[in-house]
Amino acid sequence: MLLAVPNKGRLVEPTMRMLDAVGIRPLASDDRALVLPTSWQELHLVRARPEDIPSIVGWGSVALGVTGYDYVVESGVEVETIAQLGFGRGRLVVAVPRGSGVRSVAELPSGTRVATKYANIAYRYFGELGLRVRVVKVSGSVEVMPFLGVADAVMDIVSTGTTLSVHGLVPIETVLETEAVLVARRGLGGEERYVADKLATLISSVRNAAGKKLLLVNVPDEVLDTVVKSLPAMEGPTVARVASGRAMWEVITVVPEEEIPDIVMRLKSLGAKDIVITPIEKVVQ
Repeated sequence: MLLAVPNKGRLVEPTMRMLDAVGIRPLASDDRALVLPTSWQELHLVRARPEDIPSIVGWGSVALGVTGYDYVVESGVEVETIAQLGFGRGRLVVAVPRGSGVRSVAELPSGTRVATKYANIAYRYFGELGLRVRVVKVSGSVEVMPFLGVADAVMDIVSTGTTLSVHGLVPIETVLETEAVLVARRGLGGEERYVADKLATLISSVRNAAGKKLLLVNVPDEVLDTVVKSLPAMEGPTVARVASGRAMWEVITVVPEEEIPDIVMRLKSLGAKDIVITPIEKVVQ
């Protein structure tokens, strides 16, 4: 079974980090190899351009792919989105040169040249608004096109907006929000569906564990109720008797990482001891 992953761009590193956290690791390191076996015997990685992945998944023999939602929309290919991945977030915006006086897309003059990698989205977007523009499809650095005299405006992905600002551009409209997604060929069944669901479940478990720690603490019997009520938890803390010379309980719970300093001080003030805090890899809910 094949999983297509980006071979270039901003999604490559976070995609590979996510797969590593899930437990999927390439068993070959040759940068020239396009198909790589992995630690999941049933799964091979296919390196492909992120903009091609929706088509590869939708029309070919590749069952799964990681790409940007913006590329899925641009492709127009019908695929099943089975997980949002939480990285690669950005906005597809229309931007114009600073000082142009244009403050919204409605103010763009007829015949405005708009440079973009997202020609299909641009045609649909401006067409639905009833605006007559000339879409200039480019594959390189979109933001420099107004400076080069190739375009009057751009439609491009921004995350912080810094690149646009450096090139003297200001966004005037958001066309769509995007992030990395896990997509599947429609109609998956049998073993392919099982692997897809397994991958989606483990991705979700990694995201659920982000920013959380496992806390274990020994609590004297006389303050147990107070400690339990003071601790954050998912469903509730786990409480077990400690084999000790005095009445003592072990309390186990999952806590937000940013709250740990205050939780530790509160526990100590209540008489709790032997506080252990450990990382969490996955939380399956």
